Amino acid sequence: MDILQTYGLMLVVLAGIVGFIMAWGIGANDVANAMGTSVGSKALTIKQAIIIAMIFEFAGAYLAGGEVTSTIRKGIIDSGPFMDVPELFVIGMISSLIAAGTWLAVASYMGWPVSTTHSIVGAIIGFAIVSVGSDAVSWTKVSGIVGSWIVTPLLSGVLAYIIFMSAQRFIFDTDNPIKYAKRYVPVYMALAGFVLSLVTIKKGLKHVFADFSMSLSTTEAYLYAALIGLVVAIIGRFFIARLDIDAEADKSMQFNNVEKIFAVLMIVTACAMAFAHGSNDVANAIGPLAAVVSVIQNDGEIGAKSVLAWWILPLGAFGIVCGLALFGQRVMATIGKGITHLTPSRGFAAELAAASTVVIASGTGLPISTTQTLVGAVLGVGLARGIAALNLGVVRNIVISWVVTLPAGAGLAIISYLILTAILL
Repeated sequence: MDILQTYGLMLVVLAGIVGFIMAWGIGANDVANAMGTSVGSKALTIKQAIIIAMIFEFAGAYLAGGEVTSTIRKGIIDSGPFMDVPELFVIGMISSLIAAGTWLAVASYMGWPVSTTHSIVGAIIGFAIVSVGSDAVSWTKVSGIVGSWIVTPLLSGVLAYIIFMSAQRFIFDTDNPIKYAKRYVPVYMALAGFVLSLVTIKKGLKHVFADFSMSLSTTEAYLYAALIGLVVAIIGRFFIARLDIDAEADKSMQFNNVEKIFAVLMIVTACAMAFAHGSNDVANAIGPLAAVVSVIQNDGEIGAKSVLAWWILPLGAFGIVCGLALFGQRVMATIGKGITHLTPSRGFAAELAAASTVVIASGTGLPISTTQTLVGAVLGVGLARGIAALNLGVVRNIVISWVVTLPAGAGLAIISYLILTAILL
């Protein structure tokens, strides 16, 4: 306890620095892979994707990141053993941020889209084991995360396959793609409006309008989302009907015009997903940071929730933006170009499938990674064109990076923890 009183300010400053590094890693890796489909399909240039993501990720993180966050992300460890030794908890949380931030920097440099959630969870497991023992870890939750490596990409991949094949069947494989695009694209717009509204209500606005969001029943949330989807479809149909498209043009030109319509849909999808992602995943960086600040300010008391100091959310939001702008291109290239060739219609199928998987997961309590959700969706779109359409070498590297993330985070956290305790204790 003397350590918290003696070095309290220094520990808060150190936690702020490594929290920023962790947020930087989230921007470089997680946000980059979320925008990769838009860039790979050429719906957006890299510069446009970065600007859009910066605006909506910052807005999501700052406006909807929440005023209170769980002390221990995902409830992966029990805080009970740390009640009498809060200094070990503080050092452990700082070690976790160092470990997860380091791993994300390495993965981003290599172009590997890994899970930021699994990075911080692995790091927290590592410090818990080395500090108070493995009994503090909720191994059932860890097994759920491991199971999600298969379930999440499989679910989003199947959904992406179905969405893409339906577009092929009802629009691209017809004798008049423009005619059928005008008929069916509003349906896809309604579906996108419905799913993205649910994502925003359940993930993006739960902190901004907490009372409203909490008071909504599941049925009411679905009704609101359905209404928004219907409005989006009506507006979309109005504008598509007024597009100056030559229905007599040759098929390749008609395909290009249809792809332009899907490109607009992709941009809207990407904006909504960026906002929801910023609101949800900023907690991976600010959760441990808020826990450190809260424990030090409360003289060593470890609560289940930590009230955020005024400077923590802007720090996390700014860190995400910096990571994306300075280091995001490598992961964007992997998602957008490395796995399979994407067009706007394929990219839209992948993004809509990823958003749908997030909705399903939030409704069922399935532990998911947004990274694995999107990668699975891109794989599903690629498989719709045959196994030869996939770059299996890139897929292999991605899967290996997923498996390595938990132990890498744990190992780096153990090293960081041992170094910090040697210095401070």
